Amino acid sequence: MTYLGYHFTIEPRELGAEILIAELGEKPFESFVETDYGVVAYIRKEEWTSGVLDDIFVLTSPEFTVSYRVEEIEQVNWNEEWEKNFDPIDVDGVCHVRAPFHRPSGAKYDIVIEPKMSFGTGHHETTHMMIQHLLEIDLSGKVVLDMGCGTAILAILAEMRGASAVDAVDIDNWCFLNSLENVTRNQCSAIKVYEGDASFLENQQYDIIIANINRNILLEDLPAYVSCLKAQGLLLLSGFYSEDVPAINEKCAALGLSLESRKERNRWVALKYIL
Repeated sequence: MTYLGYHFTIEPRELGAEILIAELGEKPFESFVETDYGVVAYIRKEEWTSGVLDDIFVLTSPEFTVSYRVEEIEQVNWNEEWEKNFDPIDVDGVCHVRAPFHRPSGAKYDIVIEPKMSFGTGHHETTHMMIQHLLEIDLSGKVVLDMGCGTAILAILAEMRGASAVDAVDIDNWCFLNSLENVTRNQCSAIKVYEGDASFLENQQYDIIIANINRNILLEDLPAYVSCLKAQGLLLLSGFYSEDVPAINEKCAALGLSLESRKERNRWVALKYIL
């Protein structure tokens, strides 16, 4: 299978790379490798179109200087690519996220993730903040939903924190398969992984719902989340920028949710609501 590799050079690099990865993740790009100069994004040649970079904020914003080149690549070894660039993540000295080839850290929560092409290694601000939220919540005996689970990192932490049952759901087949692998790798027994969208939530009930997804999907699916959230249940939302918060707040308030706390890192936001 032939892939195209887009090599982006970005200034300022750190913030620009994070936003660009999030935006390209909504396109047919399948894998990303952060570099010293920006990011490399991979897309199947058969999925490429001339407008694949249309409506990308980072490419048109005066806040960033971006250039890129494209190369054609045969049979990308994804594991080799991310292993060269994947460093362990430490969240507040309590949660350590690492790859299988890293040594255990001795942290209270030691999570082993092999992300392959799935989103959610802990490097991204949104995942990092969602981990922080989960570390602050008493999950003992709770029934939890990780919607748009990616690598299932948040579902895994939820079980480690005492959740009695966790549903991990993602519409992407690769994420579904990768989540199954990571759940087994971390010897989790309370997590069930499903391939699907918000239609899966019919007739379900949860104490806590985690949704780290982009703004538009959140706004569309919020009614479905609230419909299966128990009274006094918690809803954790991320995957959007600070300027998106008013729209998210307005929708949540209309559905009877009250904002309890907010976290922000480099314009990315994670919100905690209670029903």
